[in-house]
Amino acid sequence: MTTNRKAIVSLSITDRGALQAAYMPFIEGGGIFVPTTQQYNLGDEVFLLFGLMEESERFPVPAKVCWITSAGGNETAGIGVQFTGEKSEAVRRAIEDTLGGLVNSERETHTM
Repeated sequence: MTTNRKAIVSLSITDRGALQAAYMPFIEGGGIFVPTTQQYNLGDEVFLLFGLMEESERFPVPAKVCWITSAGGNETAGIGVQFTGEKSEAVRRAIEDTLGGLVNSERETHTM
């Protein structure tokens, strides 16, 4: 059930390893895992302010919660968000250009 929440979520990624662990290439249009202890529901709409390594500007992109990892065990609590809106393709492309060959890496991620 969605709550029509329109929260602002901020995420800054400072290195390729962290980006690889957070990126969700299996999500249509791209998505990213955002560590948070805030409670969200699947389908909640959020506005993501995304900082990518050396980029001086943050990418403002609407997104929708498509993954939830609860606190507990060895997993990082947070949400996976699917990029939506006009800028989603530019954000996905910037991430994949930064990751290069790591996009399809077998390394463990925050989601799969």
